[in-house]
Amino acid sequence: MGERTLVLGGARSGKSIAAERLLADVPDVVYVATGGDDSGNAEWADRIALHRSRRPESWGLAETIDLVPLLESPGPPLLIDCLTLWLSRTMDATDVWSDLTRATVVDQHLAALADAWSATPRRVVAVSNDVGSGIVPADPGTRLFRDLMGRLNTTISLVSDQVLWTIAGRTMPLT
Repeated sequence: MGERTLVLGGARSGKSIAAERLLADVPDVVYVATGGDDSGNAEWADRIALHRSRRPESWGLAETIDLVPLLESPGPPLLIDCLTLWLSRTMDATDVWSDLTRATVVDQHLAALADAWSATPRRVVAVSNDVGSGIVPADPGTRLFRDLMGRLNTTISLVSDQVLWTIAGRTMPLT
């Protein structure tokens, strides 16, 4: 079984940089971008360019939210950036935003991801935002997202070999 590391933290806390450092000495990492290209959004394009500029040229790229097949197959290490965007795009793909009762479908995707994560033969590092430390969102859809994000982080954390917390560019292990 591969080594599984989850890197948690708030927005812009240095999670991605911490994850990249964990794999910096590995030449054949597959960087899994879950955010999509958000065509036409200049701010998003700038973020993507910044991430690309930090990665070694030898690293591969997979732009997908279909993580289970990647986790189930042998291969080089994976850096998944990030589970937060995976959840958001999974909610988009399952049309949860317009019908919150479809959250059970997202739960099924979450369970499949956790099963694949716990059994992966690969070394894998995933980045995820901790979104549950703030105020309770006013609208039901955002509350659902926050709750699902908490469930996702907890589920993946409990089947990880290592969980790291990043804040203000500093990273520490959670035990």
